[in-house]
Amino acid sequence: MTENFSPETMPVAVVGLGLMGCSITTCLLMAGHPVVAVAPIPTDLPTAEPRIRHHLSELREHGIVAQEPDFFLQRLTLTDDYSALSSCRLVIECTLEDVDIKRRVYGLMEAQVHDETVIASNTSAIPITQLQGLTRRPQRFIGLHWAEPSHTTRFLEVICGEQTDIRYAEFFYQLAHRWGKEPTLVRKDIRGFITNRLMYAMYREAFALVEDGYATIEDVDRACRNNAGYWMTLVGVFRWMDLTGVPAYLNVLKDLWPTLSTRTDVPRLIQDIVDRGGRGVANADGFYSYTPEEAEAWQRTFERFSYEIRELALRYPADVVKKMLNGEG
Repeated sequence: MTENFSPETMPVAVVGLGLMGCSITTCLLMAGHPVVAVAPIPTDLPTAEPRIRHHLSELREHGIVAQEPDFFLQRLTLTDDYSALSSCRLVIECTLEDVDIKRRVYGLMEAQVHDETVIASNTSAIPITQLQGLTRRPQRFIGLHWAEPSHTTRFLEVICGEQTDIRYAEFFYQLAHRWGKEPTLVRKDIRGFITNRLMYAMYREAFALVEDGYATIEDVDRACRNNAGYWMTLVGVFRWMDLTGVPAYLNVLKDLWPTLSTRTDVPRLIQDIVDRGGRGVANADGFYSYTPEEAEAWQRTFERFSYEIRELALRYPADVVKKMLNGEG
């Protein structure tokens, strides 16, 4: 469907210019799209261009793009005026996870865009079916769930709500490959989609292990890094079981699953941090204690790691074995 398609001919938009909105904007610019970036929060406007420029500079430094940032930025329109969306064929909403905020933003967007424009949400928690019900043309509404940093990671979920016309989801699933993604098409809506349902099951068990005294925060993080973190860039959970012996997992799960946490309340450990205003490295207050210098150093380290792990991951795409057997690698 997208074989002869040129991103340069398709203007797209991002509404919401926080950390992820700027990262998504960078990804779309890299792919060749003209991008309109709208700031619903005026204070985000002056910080957006420096942040996007920084991403583009880092991409060039790592050899991912060959051009200077200005080559891409000439295709970028930064504004707080929703009328700039009028020519866009895709508008990605990237605002706070608040239904009332999203309802207001959708109204402002739909007042400006063409009837054929597809609206997508980057929500990670609110069902697409619920959000598309806030719009006038729910059949043209999809979820596009990105990972941070969006301009380096391969992750993207394309999600259908109950009223989504599957053709639009399939088109953007194909186009996402042009964005440097290995996307997942979620054909049936469910809260949290795929990756968050998997990850939050692990978060719940992590909180239980710490709060029930089995391990420290450091212990849990170390275990994750050196087990799942070791193999997950290459394979997912089902391929991992194939590689390491399916019967062993059946034997373990029969006895282990009944003991896993099924709590439904919010863990005190995270509630206390949020109640005191902690936001993690963003303000040097989270599950770990940071000096301002340590928080900044962790942010820089994460950025450097995201590029280095990208280089490794790209050597092992999802079809790495198929290519090898076909003599391509």
